[in-house]
Amino acid sequence: MEQFQPGQPATEPGFLGSIREALRGSQQDFTKIPLRRAITLLAIPMVLEMAGESLFAICDAFFVARLGSVPLATVGLTESLLFLVYVVAIGLSLATTAMVARRIGEKDGRGAADAAVQAIALGILIALILGSVSAFAAPHFLRLMGATEEVISVGLGYTRWMFGGMLTILLFFLINAAFRGAGDASSAMRALWFANVINLILDPCLIFGLGPFPELGLTGAAVATNIGRGCGVLYQVSILRSKRGRLIVRRSDLRIRAGVALNLLRVALGGMSQALVPNISWIGLIRMLAVYGSDALAGYVIAMRIVVFALLPAFGLSTAAATLVGQNLGAGEPERAERSVWMTGLCNMVFLGSVTILFLFLPESLVAIFTNDPKVVPTAVNCLRIVSYGYVFYAWEMVVIQAFNGAGDTFTPTMINIFCFWLFQLPLAFILGQTLEIGPSGVFWAIAVSYSLSAVVGMVLFRRGHWKTRQI
Repeated sequence: MEQFQPGQPATEPGFLGSIREALRGSQQDFTKIPLRRAITLLAIPMVLEMAGESLFAICDAFFVARLGSVPLATVGLTESLLFLVYVVAIGLSLATTAMVARRIGEKDGRGAADAAVQAIALGILIALILGSVSAFAAPHFLRLMGATEEVISVGLGYTRWMFGGMLTILLFFLINAAFRGAGDASSAMRALWFANVINLILDPCLIFGLGPFPELGLTGAAVATNIGRGCGVLYQVSILRSKRGRLIVRRSDLRIRAGVALNLLRVALGGMSQALVPNISWIGLIRMLAVYGSDALAGYVIAMRIVVFALLPAFGLSTAAATLVGQNLGAGEPERAERSVWMTGLCNMVFLGSVTILFLFLPESLVAIFTNDPKVVPTAVNCLRIVSYGYVFYAWEMVVIQAFNGAGDTFTPTMINIFCFWLFQLPLAFILGQTLEIGPSGVFWAIAVSYSLSAVVGMVLFRRGHWKTRQI
């Protein structure tokens, strides 16, 4: 049976050597090498991959902003409408990473390939159905979101291209999820940065009609994004078809296996629900803050952008934990899987502890990067300070939740999210903000407390160890 066989060097390189190996692509067996080194080799490319995903949005917003407020509003509305697509993509990605990691840990290369192929097939089916319907109904969706006729006239082409290109979004998410599950985080990173380079080059060319390119305006941004992601997908497929990667898909693997697909979908449904809960809670918080005026809302949005960028390394570490849990469970090493989570959580706590210090003592400097509006700055600074008090807990919450996902248990994190965000965070935000009249600060305290509670609940459930016997 042809499959990738990871190797293990006789001696460990230094930290710089580990960084080079992580970026180049490691061929280690992550169920055998020291956990600290395994975390390093996985986390570095995963952090850079997530930074690349953020760059997509920044690049589009940067060039579209030159076209005026109406095109920028269209981008915002379209991103809101694509919310469901991203929920589906995240759910399927969590399931794909878990199943591929489990099969790799079991040294079942063909089983890992089967899981990846079924995920891709599900992604294609969902994208074709949602994409075709959404592209056709795009103007109606924009009107439902409150778009004016001017916005629809200017942005319809952009929205239709983004809906029609749903296939590139889902495939890109799913194949990279398969790479991460296989421990090939460097391929996921390279694919995303390759797609980013294409998008960065094409964005100004297609928006403004530079050189031989047609001037497509706002629509050009969507065309560039889809071409960039499409090129990234082709690069991903070339890696899957090569015989040098950790995950190899052969022609004989290209068939539907209903049992595998249904199992994948079962795990994915929990992941979709898990992604849906905090996003709806976030919408609820936005609605509560809107009561205090646009300045308070703008301050919150700016603070959250800073928070997301600061958390990128933490997201990378937590994703590494998911891979290590899945592979070690597959290798029959549940205790090593648990140790990997505690070690990753400790690293994450140290990192986010340093971010807390930064947010407590230098929030004004960070906010000044985005705005100097004297009405907005105080709210943004206050938000950064208050939310940062929960970071040490949040470090553990991120890792533990991803550990459950890596074990294929997407149900437990969903229940934790429902309890901590819907049943606790939203009522607490309302009570503190409006009943006790604390104002926006009450909402910010609700965020810090609810994430801290989520961490405590998650760690208690994780210690019980039921995830160790999860079969996928």
